[in-house]
Amino acid sequence: MTTTVTPESLLSDNDLPRRQRWPARLWGVLAVLSLVLFLDGLDVSMVGVALPSIGTELHLTTSSLQWIVSGYVLGYGGLLLLGGRTADLLGRRRVFLIALAVFAVASLLGGLVDSGPLLIATRFIKGVSAAFTAPTGLSIITTTFAEGRMRNKALSIYTVFGASGYSSGLIFGGLMTGIGWRWTFLMPVPIAIVALTAGLALIPRDAPASSGGHDILGALTSTGAMLLLVYDLVSAPGRGWTSPVTLALFAGVILLLTAFVYVERRVRHPLVRLGILRKGTLVRANLAIVALFGSYTSFQFIITLYLQDVLGWAPLRMALALLPTGLLVAFSAPFAGTMIDRFGTARFIVGGLAAMSAGYVLFLPIGTHPVYVTAILPTAILLGIGFALGFPSINVQATAGIHDDEQGLAAGLVQTAAQVGAALVLAVTTAVISGDGPPARTPEGVLAEYRPGLVLVTFVAVAGLAMALVPFAVRRRTRRVGAHRAALVPAEVE
Repeated sequence: MTTTVTPESLLSDNDLPRRQRWPARLWGVLAVLSLVLFLDGLDVSMVGVALPSIGTELHLTTSSLQWIVSGYVLGYGGLLLLGGRTADLLGRRRVFLIALAVFAVASLLGGLVDSGPLLIATRFIKGVSAAFTAPTGLSIITTTFAEGRMRNKALSIYTVFGASGYSSGLIFGGLMTGIGWRWTFLMPVPIAIVALTAGLALIPRDAPASSGGHDILGALTSTGAMLLLVYDLVSAPGRGWTSPVTLALFAGVILLLTAFVYVERRVRHPLVRLGILRKGTLVRANLAIVALFGSYTSFQFIITLYLQDVLGWAPLRMALALLPTGLLVAFSAPFAGTMIDRFGTARFIVGGLAAMSAGYVLFLPIGTHPVYVTAILPTAILLGIGFALGFPSINVQATAGIHDDEQGLAAGLVQTAAQVGAALVLAVTTAVISGDGPPARTPEGVLAEYRPGLVLVTFVAVAGLAMALVPFAVRRRTRRVGAHRAALVPAEVE
């Protein structure tokens, strides 16, 4: 006789909420999910370091190289919503493992092909697979760990692994590129196979949704809108933001989004229940992650160019200079959940965005001969603190109070906001730092081109901080008005 292991059985056998002890199998599930998210972040940043070597060997232009990064963003940002909803409908375990297997195969192919278009195609496929593993992994956590202290602890560990993977990818990218750029594609293959094998053994089986259906038209319109928006954002700097093609594509995005809303309000089983957007904590989490991820992605793009083009640093030296950011994020994992329980997500989101804003402000006066300890290290430390505080808190806030059958949807929404927000801010940043004038040949001239991008990144972070502070301002005003009215009551009675 075989017994099906369910999330509920993992949690109830040892009275976990009371004894605060997780069985080894539960730790194993979290380890598998965290490893896959780490792999997603690792893969993105490793490839970024290898781009110059790829271009040299495959004779790719700068615009073609851009699509090695943009192809991943297209697949990831465009299909996240569909990935989260598919997991809810077809079963989280099944969707997660299939997508992970596709990721491993696409990684292998990426390391073997000798054609630029084929390489870009493998990147798109990997982005698509990540669009299914990321929200599905998050929804497995939120449906396996009870809301509150247990879930906060699990989400803190999980999201920190994602941020650590992105930071660690810079180091591994520098090392692998020294051996050969193909290893930046081949290295994730054995890791994915280990995660797949462990996932088959450890992730509990779950049944598909007993009710509901597939919203095909909603999936087509939402996915089409996201793909078209991301494509337009990453390609607009090359042809101009006011070109007829750019404007026509933006008009197409608006039409598709309008059609999506129309469909969702009338279909029996919508892809996105629009009522979920009335939940203020979810909306605020989405806005916060746009500011966090958008500013961080663009800043890392600029500082990578700055350290290599202006200072002439090798990729490995550049990666080591930014290592404190990743270390702070990684070492915060054991404490993030406890701290969120104590202080709440809202305070941590404000603290995270404040730290990141301060880090960008400190970097603005950077020159062509900086002293690392005083000019670069403080920013790296503040960004690590900001990401460690903000990223797990945003994910906890986005999924708090959401019913189990919509956890995949909530996870997909917040991760879509992160990817589309990163693409939007990065596209605008690229347009700002490119300029229309002649190419700058001196380090001073190159830095002058980058500085407006640094200002934009700082503005995005500060704007996010201002939005995160709004609930505190509203709460304070409400208390002040209430106290004023209470003070008037005795006078009115007399």
